[in-house]
Amino acid sequence: MIASIAFYLMATATVVSALLVVTARNPVHSVLWLILAFFSAAGLFVLMGAEFLAMLLVVVYVGAVAVLFLFVVMMLDVDFVRLREGYARYLPLAAIVAGVLLAEMIMITLAVVQGGVAADATTPAVATPDLTNIEAIGRVLYTDYVYFFQAAGIVLLVAMIGAITLTLRHKPGIKRQKVADQVGRDAGKAMEVKSIPTGQGVSSEELS
Repeated sequence: MIASIAFYLMATATVVSALLVVTARNPVHSVLWLILAFFSAAGLFVLMGAEFLAMLLVVVYVGAVAVLFLFVVMMLDVDFVRLREGYARYLPLAAIVAGVLLAEMIMITLAVVQGGVAADATTPAVATPDLTNIEAIGRVLYTDYVYFFQAAGIVLLVAMIGAITLTLRHKPGIKRQKVADQVGRDAGKAMEVKSIPTGQGVSSEELS
């Protein structure tokens, strides 16, 4: 009973928070709703018996939210002074999200302890009694879906390069390293032999 209630509540929270991510005008609010969507989806994975996928979703994606927020700030030129001044306005929304996350974690714990869906979940067809959940996922991922896995990595690489390209700004008056000029430099360009008369120093004009 508790497992069914937890499933419907977390599924509803996932769908609603996902809609709020794309409809919220404030990027800070979108990030908070995105965290809630990730945690709710992780709770659904736990109820289905996929604990590894749940932890992967929380550790990887929720951890990457900070990077996502950094890109949003860099692309939108958010004023940090104004952001700190309005910090108190975000506390009620953050408290609501934190309360929902706490309630979801309590419901998942009760459902698993009382023998919920996770306790009766069936193992995949490729699994054996001596095969753990992580090993079964690894075998399927790197055998049947290895090309899709590599394609996903390429897509993420392209997205990362695009984000860096969009946020990179060159300020005038700043000296930057020119790798091609350094690699193509020879001895004639690297040093210059000066003929200095005996007993005289070297002036700044000669050095330049």
